[in-house]
Amino acid sequence: MTKDNKNKVAIAAGAIGSAAIAAALLYANKRGKKKNEPTQPGPIPSGEKPETD
Repeated sequence: MTKDNKNKVAIAAGAIGSAAIAAALLYANKRGKKKNEPTQPGPIPSGEKPETD
């Protein structure tokens, strides 16, 4: 491999790595927003007590 080819491979690898990091950050951001949702359902509309085990 020539020095020119090595430079091209290094640039391509850097671009792929950067894209992977950006995608991971976007995914983590999207996933983090769901944490604000309530973990338990709201009250039962009929007013009956929920059954538990």
